[in-house]
Amino acid sequence: MTKLSRFATLATCLMVAAVVSVTAQEVIDATAMGTSTQLGKNVSVKLIIERWSTKEEQQTLTQAFQKGQNQGLYDALEKMKPVGRIQIPGTLGYALAYTASVPTSTGRTVRFVTNRKIAFQEAYRNTPSQAYNLTGGQINIDEQDKSKSAGVLYPAAQLVINQEGELQLELRKNPWRLTNIIVRGSTEK
Repeated sequence: MTKLSRFATLATCLMVAAVVSVTAQEVIDATAMGTSTQLGKNVSVKLIIERWSTKEEQQTLTQAFQKGQNQGLYDALEKMKPVGRIQIPGTLGYALAYTASVPTSTGRTVRFVTNRKIAFQEAYRNTPSQAYNLTGGQINIDEQDKSKSAGVLYPAAQLVINQEGELQLELRKNPWRLTNIIVRGSTEK
């Protein structure tokens, strides 16, 4: 091996190490358990969080919803730079548009939302379910007693303003309960 090729190999290794050390990552694994009509169904869910959303991104989403309601929010989420991925085994998953970590007295709450991928048959048949175009959830991470960590997944939802003028989450079917929460790695806030 010549000096030049050794230098090139060393330089490549250093660049790869620098890139790996800059991209912090937090992975949250959970088991989604069906409720009501999906009772008895279980599926693994993985959130891969590359970074937390900024206050500016949160304001953009708030303004988009105020302007265009659920469709405005959907359009704004579509334009956002991904902050991570949500995966279900056997699929490639899809990009997470928004994530937030909010401190609690025993740990923190992780909230996430992204646009729901509309299935081909759903679009082809022009079903009413297309209105439920968001996927979101919340995971309460108890850092004092890990067994108390739990959450909820809203696989098909939309945001609406109810008759009292309050923001309300409307679901296509039922929420899924998230259990067996495992958190690995960390992202800097």
